[in-house]
Amino acid sequence: MRAHLLPLVTELATSHPGVHLLIREHEPAEALELLAADETDLALTYDYNLAPATFEPAVRATALWTAPWGLGVPARDAADGGTTVEVFARFATHDWIVNSRNTADETVIRTLASTAGFTPRITHRADNLDLVQGMITAGLGVGLLPTALGTVPDVRLVPLTAPDVVLRAYAVARHGRLNWPPLALITDLLTERSTRPDTGAPPGGRVKPADRP
Repeated sequence: MRAHLLPLVTELATSHPGVHLLIREHEPAEALELLAADETDLALTYDYNLAPATFEPAVRATALWTAPWGLGVPARDAADGGTTVEVFARFATHDWIVNSRNTADETVIRTLASTAGFTPRITHRADNLDLVQGMITAGLGVGLLPTALGTVPDVRLVPLTAPDVVLRAYAVARHGRLNWPPLALITDLLTERSTRPDTGAPPGGRVKPADRP
């Protein structure tokens, strides 16, 4: 939201002063429930390539930005190299940290761990990425982090490739509502911003760079 949505507030103040955005922070499932109840016009949601979301037929999802993720581990334990499955296997005996309000990253972790031949011991849940880094620093476990996120000195981000772990963001609206000019405008501007090289991908596509969305 910081990287893509909030800049639109400034742009709209000049280009379309009659359009005002009202922003509420929710996890994807919560946002989609509000959309279904007609309590919001547009939901910004996300999934992972290894844990794809299923959208109801009544809504239309417009693909926006993508963001690669890696495995956050204590810097003293970091060892680059190898496929994603090999990286996971190296940390099979560690505790694992997942989101407290969304199951998508937990699904990714369990899927990759299963491929690596173990069941992850999930012990901690947090939706704030700064807190996740603090937990990793304290030796409480390892967890997924967006590669665009700057890490603290005691945390190392190990790349995950083959398969990649990619977060995918969407703008979701009810069918027919995009005929409403203000909503169509916001969706078009978000789509255009998501392709700009200067905006980059928000860390993890989370609602705030410090939070999991």
